[in-house]
Amino acid sequence: MSDIITFAPGRVELLGNHTDYNGGVVLSAAIQLGITAKGRHRDDEKIVLTTEGINGVVAVSRKDGLKPRDSWEDYPLGVAEMLAKAGAQPGGFEAHFSATLPLGAGLSSSAAIEVSTAVLLNRLYPFEISPLDLAKVCRRAENEFVGVSCGLLDQVSSIFGKKDHVIHLDCRAETVDLIPFPTDLGLLIVHSGVKHALTGGEYNERRAQCFEAARKMGVAALRDVTSAELAAAKLPALVKKRAAHIVGENERVFQALTFLREGKGDEFGQLMTASHRSSMENFQNSTPELDALVGIATRQKGCHGARLTGGGFGGAIVALVDLAEIDRLSEVIASEYLSTTGHTGKAFRCLVSDGALAAST
Repeated sequence: MSDIITFAPGRVELLGNHTDYNGGVVLSAAIQLGITAKGRHRDDEKIVLTTEGINGVVAVSRKDGLKPRDSWEDYPLGVAEMLAKAGAQPGGFEAHFSATLPLGAGLSSSAAIEVSTAVLLNRLYPFEISPLDLAKVCRRAENEFVGVSCGLLDQVSSIFGKKDHVIHLDCRAETVDLIPFPTDLGLLIVHSGVKHALTGGEYNERRAQCFEAARKMGVAALRDVTSAELAAAKLPALVKKRAAHIVGENERVFQALTFLREGKGDEFGQLMTASHRSSMENFQNSTPELDALVGIATRQKGCHGARLTGGGFGGAIVALVDLAEIDRLSEVIASEYLSTTGHTGKAFRCLVSDGALAAST
C-alpha cells in the first residue's frame, strides 16, 4: 500500500481567549505552518511512531491497550484510542511526523498533531465521520488521554480553515462560519522565546475559576452574562476578574464580526489590543515578555493591534499589520524586543490558509 501524507495546520487565535470552554465565541484562522504525518498500514496491530528532531522509535501494540506515556506520542496514541471508542476500527499503523510549526508558541501544535493523525487514520482505515465529529474526537484525545481540559477551538480551526477567511466558532451551538479577512492586512506572529505549556496547572485553574463564577451567578456558562450583570454581581475578587475577561472577550468577538464584515481593520485591531490588556489585568495569563512584544508592536506605524495568542503563559503574540509593512515590522519588532528584554524573538509571516488535507504517494 502506498504511503499517505497528511498535513494539519496550526492556528492563530485572533479573539476569544479562553472563551471556548465557557460556551462562548471565538475568532481564529488556520495558518500555513503545521504538522505533516507520513504513514502506512501495518498488519500486526503495532503502532510505530517517529518524529523529526527527537531520536528513537515509539512502538506499542494495540493488543496490550493504549495508555498515556507522558510524552509527545500521547497525542497520536490518544487519537487512535478515541477513534476506536467512537466506533472506528483503526488497526496498526506507522507514522512519521515533521513540523514547520514552532512548538510551544501557542499556535496549537498539539491539535495539529492530533488532526494530522486523525486524517491519516481516516485514509488508512476509512470510516464515516463528519468534520465536526472528527474535531471532537481529537478534543477527546486531549481531554481524556493527554489530560488537558481544552475546548474545541484548536481542532476546529485546523480542520475548517479556509484561505483568506477567519473562522467564527460558536462553542455552544457548535457552528462554524467563515468570514472574509481583509486582503490588505496580514498576521505577524512573534514568538517570545518563552515556551508555552498547558500541561501545568494554570489552564485548569483558570477553567475552574470561570466555572465557579458561572455557578455563583446561577447561569450555565459565562456566555450568558453581560458586562453590566457581572459588574453588579457579588463574587470573590479574583473570580470576578477571571469572569470579566471571558465576558469581555465574548463581547469583543461580536463587535469584531461587524468590523470584519465592514472591512474596518483598524477597529478590529483595537479590539485585539484591548483583549491583551484584559489578559494582563484580569486573566493574568500573559508574561512580561508577551507584554513587551505587544507594547513594541502597537507603537509601530502599520500595526493596528496585537495580543497574545493561544492559552498564554508564554508562547507568541499575533499582530494585525498592513500587508505592505509586514517584512519591515517583523525586523523592527524582533530587534527592539532583543534590545529591551535580552530575549530573541522569532517572527513568522502567517498566511490565512486552508485546513487539513491528505494525499497518497
